[in-house]
Amino acid sequence: MITRRGFLRFIGGSFLTAAALGAYAVGIEPMLLTHVKRYALTPPHWPDGLKLRVVALADIHACRPWMTQERIASLVEDANALQPDLIVLLGDYIAGMPLVTGPVTPSQWASALSGLKAPLGVLSILGNHDWWSDGFAQRAGAGPIIARKALEKVGIPVLENDVVRLEKDGQGVWIAGLADQLALLPARKGDDCKGLDDLDGTLAKVGDTAPIILLAHEPDIFPTVPSRVSLTLSGHTHGGQVRLFGYSPVVPSRFGNRYAYGHVVEKDRNLIVSGGLGFSIMPVRFGVRPEILQIDLG
Repeated sequence: MITRRGFLRFIGGSFLTAAALGAYAVGIEPMLLTHVKRYALTPPHWPDGLKLRVVALADIHACRPWMTQERIASLVEDANALQPDLIVLLGDYIAGMPLVTGPVTPSQWASALSGLKAPLGVLSILGNHDWWSDGFAQRAGAGPIIARKALEKVGIPVLENDVVRLEKDGQGVWIAGLADQLALLPARKGDDCKGLDDLDGTLAKVGDTAPIILLAHEPDIFPTVPSRVSLTLSGHTHGGQVRLFGYSPVVPSRFGNRYAYGHVVEKDRNLIVSGGLGFSIMPVRFGVRPEILQIDLG
């Protein structure tokens, strides 16, 4: 039989354990344990001799105290130090939760991101929170949104259902960027968000047989991506923000854990989903450290 003293010790120990886990999930893992997640792959039909290092940053969610302008600038330095050929930004620069002590304005986070440097340049797409935070764009049902203007003002091109052809060592590669799949909030309760993405129209702009890298903020588009695309890069899920033994209890995807995090191969098609850098909904990360992606192709 458990004694009163034993019961109180159990309660006290449980409280201390919960407090320690909470402190780790709020203050240590998300703020102090950012790392570089590395992938090396040669997708099917990738050209012989084409070696390409892509560095990707996703889901910054700029706000105080979690993702300040100074912290973003530090992440920029870390990304540049990886000596990428190309840097891509995968959307959601705007804060995605109310639990903040202050804003980081678009001009501030864009100014920090302007320090990104790579020989083939820096390209970006937009995310759902970038759209949802722009009330005028929501009412108009169209952009350009504030986040796009901020990125373009500092010289970072934004791809919305558009493509750009790059060249390295005499070989071409296409970067295709989708408009957001959840851009417009529902007009009535119970309706779904409306996407502005046009996968077929975007890929129709590709003008030759060079490989394609697709940037799509939400990974849910992946089942419809054709094998013509060598690699799809996504963010949005944050790996569920809480991930235990390869499983995330809550994932903002209609496919659940199927595209929650990491490298997915389906029918010779490759998808990499970043765990991202910031928070959405709640300032908690456990088992999903903030990450910068380094992807070595070929």
